[in-house]
Amino acid sequence: MLVRLDKWLSEKSSLTRSEAKDALKKGRVLVNGEPSKDPSLKLNTEKDEVVLDGHSLLYEEHVYFVLNKPAGYVTSTSDSDGINVMSLLKGEVIKNLFPVGRLDKDTEGLLLITDDGELSHRLLSPKKHVNKTYYVECQSPISDSELGSLKNGVDIGDDTPTKPAEVARVDDKTIKLTITEGRYHQVKRMLEAVDNKVTYLKRLSFGNLILDELNVNLGEYIKLGASQIEELKRS
Repeated sequence: MLVRLDKWLSEKSSLTRSEAKDALKKGRVLVNGEPSKDPSLKLNTEKDEVVLDGHSLLYEEHVYFVLNKPAGYVTSTSDSDGINVMSLLKGEVIKNLFPVGRLDKDTEGLLLITDDGELSHRLLSPKKHVNKTYYVECQSPISDSELGSLKNGVDIGDDTPTKPAEVARVDDKTIKLTITEGRYHQVKRMLEAVDNKVTYLKRLSFGNLILDELNVNLGEYIKLGASQIEELKRS
């Protein structure tokens, strides 16, 4: 893949396009060990080595992070509604990244962040039926009949009821709920539909990604490796 050097620098570093051109002028950039000042240089991303201020910039078509989201952060790339989850990716180049789907401000757990728009679309498409599992603590005990309603689908005020879900009881007031949709506030609205209320909510898994297996502490994140990415794409 051939790409302009200044474009490459702005995509793979924290520099803007104009800052990238300035860095080139000042001799801060090496291409294959030699200083390069030409912003229009066509870079072979599969072969050429680029070093900015002594740090090698590796080619990756897309990057994928899993964040264990804490409560109090909004799933957004903007701070307009509060402190956003992107602020937790300290030291990463975040300008092309975005969260895949949403977790409410008071919801914890697994959140995928990437710059891969095609994969994001596939994972969120209702036609793909990608599983999302939540740990749900409820205000009141949940009866067997209420569990049955959640499994079969409930009316949450949309045009159609929710699709069938998988529900496992943890204790009288706690369940694990697996859904394949991503409607607005869906889990909370499902519990309200059976006259209950969510008091604590945490996403445990998304597709083939399982939070416990990834060993990500609350408020921290990991970068997915090649095998994990392929597994995610298969989900």
